[in-house]
Amino acid sequence: MGKGPGLVIRGTIVASTLLVVFCLMVTARVSFPPVARAEALPERASNPPAETVAGEVEVNAPTLQVPCAVSGRYPAEITQWCALITKYAQKNGLPPDLVAGLVWQESGGNPNAYSHSGAVGLMQVMPSDGLAAGFMCKNGPCFANRPSSSELSDPEFNIKYGTKMLAGLLNRHGNFREALKAYGPMDVGYSYADRVLSIYERHRD
Repeated sequence: MGKGPGLVIRGTIVASTLLVVFCLMVTARVSFPPVARAEALPERASNPPAETVAGEVEVNAPTLQVPCAVSGRYPAEITQWCALITKYAQKNGLPPDLVAGLVWQESGGNPNAYSHSGAVGLMQVMPSDGLAAGFMCKNGPCFANRPSSSELSDPEFNIKYGTKMLAGLLNRHGNFREALKAYGPMDVGYSYADRVLSIYERHRD
């Protein structure tokens, strides 16, 4: 028995419909990413790379150098130590120009300065050894708890230690003049303090 026209038409429609459905399925697979790919995004966000993001600080950014706060009126022998003076003066609550004036008075900016009494370095700190070991106080050597000459010969260590010591004296005595008197030689009264303060006044910004 032959196929009627209606059966042929219905077969054609069914085949066309199946073809359209197949094409839509293929298109859907191409348009949408797999679920596994979408789930991978939170993992990357929880461990971001060390890079700068707008409005944020770089994760692994290097520490910025402290800007120089020492007056340009000081000579090059002093301003060459500007970064160290600024860093440790500010850390200890001292005016950088005052510390610069003390360095100028004590060593003229020479990191290898060594006094006749045994003081060492830029801020002429008395060490625990060398000539300074001969200074005796009531309970033994006066400077037994001080760093060694070798340590104080390092410019950064010297300024770090000297500014901390001066800050302690300022906290104890309450003003710069008394603190500087205690920092300087014991037998000169206020003349040492007044010289440092004079340098400070002449050179500060």
